Amino acid sequence: MICPKCHFEQDDGGTECVACGVIFAKIRRPADRKAAYPTEAEDNASEASPEGTLKTLLLPPQPVNPNPLVVGGRALLLALLFIWSFSFLFASIESNAAGRSVMHLVNLPFHEAGHIIFSPFGRFIQVLGGTLGQLLMPAVCMGVLLLQTRDAFGAAAAQWWLAESFMDIAPYINDARALDLVLLGGVTGKEVADYHDWEYLLRATGLLKMDHALACLAQGIGIVLMIAALVWMGLNVWMQFKACRKTTTATTTPRQRF
Repeated sequence: MICPKCHFEQDDGGTECVACGVIFAKIRRPADRKAAYPTEAEDNASEASPEGTLKTLLLPPQPVNPNPLVVGGRALLLALLFIWSFSFLFASIESNAAGRSVMHLVNLPFHEAGHIIFSPFGRFIQVLGGTLGQLLMPAVCMGVLLLQTRDAFGAAAAQWWLAESFMDIAPYINDARALDLVLLGGVTGKEVADYHDWEYLLRATGLLKMDHALACLAQGIGIVLMIAALVWMGLNVWMQFKACRKTTTATTTPRQRF
């Protein structure tokens, strides 16, 4: 059937539209009238439901005939990220697991580009721009995928990247006083003055003694975002799997003749 309000095609027998959330019984006029559209009050009430809009945004309705290859590919990606996440979620900040992973090589170009992009705004913002660059890139990807292309699964994967990026900067913050990490160029903060981003930032703001606490905060944010991203991806894959299974069942069930 096709929703008379948003015209989204869906399975018959439902009581409400899986796309816009409108209840079919409310938008149909009495039987003696031919119109089958909602009244203005009902239409405004439906559009003013933030819960329905947020749910549709995060868990969008699935197409009637989903591509099994797409569903399988997303399920495989979810399984790989789920297994990989254990190496980040249960690693200590001191181990620098995120900094030693291949994702660090992904984050590094955006970190260095951030220094260049934010350089017109003064020395402090330029130094902070490295961290901003590697956090903004996955955040922008997440926003575009969620709001522009309406790809909730892709947005959840971008959130996983954002979470890993938070974990990537945690050891850097934690090293602000020790200055033991080997940085780009093969040197440490002990060897070159003002070369360590977070040593400079925390010293300039008088927060150098809080380096371990701020590192734990960054690590904690990363852990929460990563778990939420995995759950979000899992829910989307499960909905797509159910839609794919429903389509398969409908095509394989023989029709009865009367």
